Amino acid sequence: MNDLVRQHTALSESDLEWLHLLVSEWQLLSDLSFADLVLWVPTLDGTRYVSVAQMRPNTGPTSYQDDMVGHLVPRGRRPLLDAALDEGRIVREGDPEWREEVPVRVESIPVRREGRVLGVIARNTNLLTVRTPSRLELTYLQSASDLAQMIAAGSFPFPGQQVDMDASPRAGDGLIRLDAEGVVQYASPNALSAYHRLGLASDLVGQHLGQLTADLAPSRGPVDEAIAKLASGYAPREAEVEGGDGVIQLRAIPLKPKGTRIGSLVLLRDVTELRRRERELITKDATIREIHHRVKNNLQTVAALLRLQARRMDSDQGREALNEAVRRVGSIAIVHETLSQNLDERVQFDEIADRVLAMVAEISPGRIDCRRTGRFGILDAEVATPLSMVLTEVLQNALEHAFVPGDEGSVEVAALRGGTREDSRLLITVRDDGRGLPEGFDAQRTGNLGLQIVRTLVEGELGGNFDMVPAAERGTKVVLDIPVGPEK
Repeated sequence: MNDLVRQHTALSESDLEWLHLLVSEWQLLSDLSFADLVLWVPTLDGTRYVSVAQMRPNTGPTSYQDDMVGHLVPRGRRPLLDAALDEGRIVREGDPEWREEVPVRVESIPVRREGRVLGVIARNTNLLTVRTPSRLELTYLQSASDLAQMIAAGSFPFPGQQVDMDASPRAGDGLIRLDAEGVVQYASPNALSAYHRLGLASDLVGQHLGQLTADLAPSRGPVDEAIAKLASGYAPREAEVEGGDGVIQLRAIPLKPKGTRIGSLVLLRDVTELRRRERELITKDATIREIHHRVKNNLQTVAALLRLQARRMDSDQGREALNEAVRRVGSIAIVHETLSQNLDERVQFDEIADRVLAMVAEISPGRIDCRRTGRFGILDAEVATPLSMVLTEVLQNALEHAFVPGDEGSVEVAALRGGTREDSRLLITVRDDGRGLPEGFDAQRTGNLGLQIVRTLVEGELGGNFDMVPAAERGTKVVLDIPVGPEK
């Protein structure tokens, strides 16, 4: 719509915003009218109309099989559009049109803003299935007529009341028509069922909806007054009401076809099951986070016990083995701590990598600069947990074997995320400038327990590739190539 309006018309940006506001609301007009709506705007030179938006009803058959948006029609071909635009009134005169052997009643509704007519809504009703209307259909049609008059007068839609078409209740979800005093004149079967779920034991017709809704809501005080005003339809508002065994979403629309409020429409939707599922998900999320928190605490307890045991060891080799176990347990605890703070099973691994770097740097034998470049991004928990252990082992191995006490050097962890969405990969390079690999070293066959853990996790659990080779100038380079899911 933006492109069509700016290309073909003289409307300002504020006029365009008004049309957007109208389009966000007009599904309601289409459903209440049982009719298709097409918004026509005069072109810059005034010789043609361009259709900038279209809406089909959810409550009846369509009159247009084709998409009308973008069509240009010369002025004079559709007299009802001309009359509505020139005279600023709703035009209903004329016989039905025949389209593909289907009779269609055409009406034109001027769209007014601040005294100016911006365009015309063509309301097209398929008459093929016309029959004697029910009470519900008569209420729909009368409400649609009131809204059409408000559009023609420039009092609908309501400024500053942008509506989410997906979240807001629709006419078919439940509709209540109120008089000027807020008393129910008509309630659709869906609306009555929703109020029965709130705890209503009688009919709605004849009751003051605002007071009734406040009585059914369990709370007391200022909230009741706000609910009573909303359900009385005095102002355009939305709210949720919970009572009995149900939750309903309400939307009030004051009806002022001639400038004075004659009543209101209240649209409502039973959202009981939706809110119940949301609460279950919130409970599950909280439970999962609590589990991760407890796992983290238990791992930290294990690490503390291992650390105490290491201090009591007389053997240097045994003490160092226990300290390595402490760091392995600590790397897993970091992942669970991060997961305990998230709403899903995904973590920002850059933070974890930095914490692993800081933890392993404590065993540095000299002045070793440990740093990270690039970014890991967001990873699933099943990737993050083994990857944190792999990173711990590789860094631990570099600091223990590449340098001797008193050395100065550096260890760099470089991460590169790339590939396609279907085959996203993470390339990790850990490079040191230490003593390098011993002669005849084969990373796939030789190595200590740490390297065996790395090979097992990378190739077995992560489904990636691992290699350890001499660096270009000095030191050692470890390359990890791991498949990861798309970063959401």
